[in-house]
Amino acid sequence: MTPSRPARLLLTGIVALFLAAVGCGYHTSAHAVRLPKDMHTIYVPAFVNQSHTYRLEQTLTASVVRELRSRTNYRVITTNDGTADATLSGTLLNTAIAPLTYNAQTGGISSGLIFVAMKMSLVSSKGKVLWDDPNLLYRDQYQIANNGKDFFEEESPALDRLASNFAQSLVADMLEAY
Repeated sequence: MTPSRPARLLLTGIVALFLAAVGCGYHTSAHAVRLPKDMHTIYVPAFVNQSHTYRLEQTLTASVVRELRSRTNYRVITTNDGTADATLSGTLLNTAIAPLTYNAQTGGISSGLIFVAMKMSLVSSKGKVLWDDPNLLYRDQYQIANNGKDFFEEESPALDRLASNFAQSLVADMLEAY
């Protein structure tokens, strides 16, 4: 007995949906790690700053070190003592801040976007590139508190939040096999 036309259409639809999901690269996160099993120590030197944003490379470096220490079992060092199995290097290429919304009453900016462009690489002590992203672009939104009377500078806290979110994204990207 052959299935009815609606049953065949339903089965065809399910198979097509399954193939589309498999074909587009859908998978669950954290099911595989690309980093070598014999890697135990990561050296993270201070990132290089080629942008015009003062000391942001220090904030980004500290956030990445904190994230690696909290999310992984790797020993993370910030001074090269020769024991590291790999080195995570970063270069802050550019930053930009763009207005996102305006205050209708004052005409001032009420929220903005911060963009950070980085070049990152994780290289083993033997010189093998384990992971790299030469064009890592990250962005975050921040609110500006300015009602005419009370103004406080929001850029620094926004950069701190951006660094924390950036570190979470970077470590996830390095650890999960995408």
